[in-house]
Amino acid sequence: MKSHKIAVIAGDGIGPEVIGEGVKVLKAISELNPEINFEFTDFPWSCEYYLKTGKMLPDDGMKILEKFDAIYLGAVGYPGVPDHVSLWGLLLKIRKGFDQYINLRPVKLLEGAECPLKGVDRSRIDMIVVRENSEGEYAGAGDWLFKGKPEEVVLQTGVFSRKGTERVIRYAYELARKEGKTLTSISKANALNYSMVFWDQVFEEVGKEYPEVKTYSYLVDAACMFFVKQPERFQIVVTSNLFGDIVTDLGAAIAGGLGLAAGANLNPERTYPSMFEPVHGSAPDIAGQGKANPLASIWSVSQMLDFFGYESWGKAVLEAIEKVMTEKKSLTPDMGGTAKTNEVGDAVIKALGELAAGM
Repeated sequence: MKSHKIAVIAGDGIGPEVIGEGVKVLKAISELNPEINFEFTDFPWSCEYYLKTGKMLPDDGMKILEKFDAIYLGAVGYPGVPDHVSLWGLLLKIRKGFDQYINLRPVKLLEGAECPLKGVDRSRIDMIVVRENSEGEYAGAGDWLFKGKPEEVVLQTGVFSRKGTERVIRYAYELARKEGKTLTSISKANALNYSMVFWDQVFEEVGKEYPEVKTYSYLVDAACMFFVKQPERFQIVVTSNLFGDIVTDLGAAIAGGLGLAAGANLNPERTYPSMFEPVHGSAPDIAGQGKANPLASIWSVSQMLDFFGYESWGKAVLEAIEKVMTEKKSLTPDMGGTAKTNEVGDAVIKALGELAAGM
């Protein structure tokens, strides 16, 4: 039996509800395949924890998390705690501290999901966005000069190292080659005449090592238009931290909404644990009401399974999600249903069991 230690940080608002359903799915897989085991340890780190202690993480939090194989994170954010405090105090601290430099966001129109684009066939929306996840525009570099004075100046500095830029681009090339897909780089070199010119240069340099990969390059504004008008242009996408943040939410919008948006923060070398999460907000207005959609959280479980090498189970989880959405018997209000959060999780587990019988 192979056992994986999972640190569970459920977070705020609807976080505990949706993460609970993902944990249920992992436990169900262990029952269906006793050769796979998951050990869960819960941590209360959240905005509520911050209001009590003044910290999003305890001083030894990173050292504690370092011992785990993966981190399963819920939504973070709550009224009374500024977003930059919760983001930098927990999410970005983990991403940077554990060198999770790859953010992997699938943008795929699953069977049963509704697309706001008229007449779009499912096959036209099927891409993976590889977002640089550790530096770039979110490096936290800059200054605030003459605060409160008429001459006040704010400087926000993007940081693009050769190491950081090259490794994310190389990861994307490797993925495109492995899957036999095209690779598109998204940048903005006509306006950002240092960082994005450098990005484009590295993309071209690394590309010489992968002559079999067909590539495209778009400015981010044009790319956003094509995401909506011609999403089939994109298969594997690589882009910077900020642009990746923007285009993946646009991708979520055309692929069924944030209730189906999952993300993986990867340390490919596995020197540190990787982190898996639904990327929607904490939605405090519906917390505790059983209205939260757990499917993004469960999709992130599929990503975790892929990362652990259980690709067949990762695929089965996605197929189970599609089965539930296609049958339309157990869907939360945001998807036009009346089911509770836990009922959707139960339906996915039932579908997973049926699929497992044929595996």
